Amino acid sequence: MDCVFCNMPRENIIFSKEPIFACFDIYPVSPGHTLIITERHIGSWFETTLEERKAIDDAIFELKDMLNTKFSPDGYNIGVNIGRDAGQTIDHLHVHLIPRYRGDMDDPWGGVRGVIPDKRLYPKKKNA
Repeated sequence: MDCVFCNMPRENIIFSKEPIFACFDIYPVSPGHTLIITERHIGSWFETTLEERKAIDDAIFELKDMLNTKFSPDGYNIGVNIGRDAGQTIDHLHVHLIPRYRGDMDDPWGGVRGVIPDKRLYPKKKNA
């Protein structure tokens, strides 16, 4: 199988707990940008088993602690691209854990809504 994740060199893996593993993204959005990947070759979050979803969730928390220690981010984005029209470029499920840093963009308001740039900004409430 010609899959970058299925054929990943073991030295690139920074975390592993069956049935998932993790590595740093080779095209990081920010320092510490991490990918959590299923060992099983599946293309979508919607193909995961309960065990895989729990392992991903547990890994997010464990990796967040590691990233907090190593990079001291100010926030996080967690994301999954499912399908080409949603931006998926590798047909093997992977979850992005992206550390965010104060000032890494002028106005982060709207966060993940930025996947469609014209929809990212919406009215701010006074208490927001």
